[in-house]
Amino acid sequence: MASLREIKSRINSTKKTSQMTKAMQMVSASKSKRAEQNAKGYVPYMEKVQDVVAAIAGGTSDASHPMLISRPVKKTAYLVIGSDRGLAGAYNSSILRQLSRTLKERHRSNDEFVILAIGRVPRDYFVKRGYNVVESIVGLPDQPTFSDVKQIARKAVGMFADGTYDELYMYYNHFVSVISQEVTEKKVLPITDIAPKANEGLSASYEFEPSGEAILEVLLPQYAESLIYGALLDGKASEHAARMTAMKTATDNANELIRDLSLVYNRARQAAITQEITEIIGGAAALE
Repeated sequence: MASLREIKSRINSTKKTSQMTKAMQMVSASKSKRAEQNAKGYVPYMEKVQDVVAAIAGGTSDASHPMLISRPVKKTAYLVIGSDRGLAGAYNSSILRQLSRTLKERHRSNDEFVILAIGRVPRDYFVKRGYNVVESIVGLPDQPTFSDVKQIARKAVGMFADGTYDELYMYYNHFVSVISQEVTEKKVLPITDIAPKANEGLSASYEFEPSGEAILEVLLPQYAESLIYGALLDGKASEHAARMTAMKTATDNANELIRDLSLVYNRARQAAITQEITEIIGGAAALE
């Protein structure tokens, strides 16, 4: 059995751990609330841009663009959004596990796909396994702006336009609630969800100058980039929520361990006191 000093040392170290995890929980809670507001505030902009693109694509006969047209798939790109740090529960592992399963199911060779990674954890994961990571970005702030991801977003869209790959998917954690995040796959390119919306009759009637095709030439790359940025905001809200939940669980576990250790300590201390009393009584009896 451990000595009283050893048990007391474990209690003190666990208390320090509990204090750290509690502080990290409070910090993540503050960041999560702001990140959630950013993600939800970006949705109306995305919906409006999508309506305009749908109106152009469905309302004019000369509106066509390579980003709207599916082509034979020879190579696929996957943009995975993770985090730079751990201590976020299953936030990273759930995305990496799902994407790894998808790669094995869809592709026979690593030459059939490329990886674009946002976050140190997914980047290191795929590099370690020998996958072709063509672009990565790390060190993003907790509340990122579009300029922080502009480089990788434009490169992702530009590589599709250049024919480097023929379709682009995103993998990220969609924020459902503070305690629930869902791994989401979203097809970014080609933009195939515009035509159905245009045919729903939800779009207003517009006149385009100089032409719908000229507007799409400028608007579609920006739309695809905004999809990536919107997913990043969603992923950041999920990351902070997952880290807050993980730190709360860690704090609760630490407090439970402290209670158990305190009980063991009190029992050991009582046993030691009883032993001392017994020895004193025995010594006194021997002197009589």
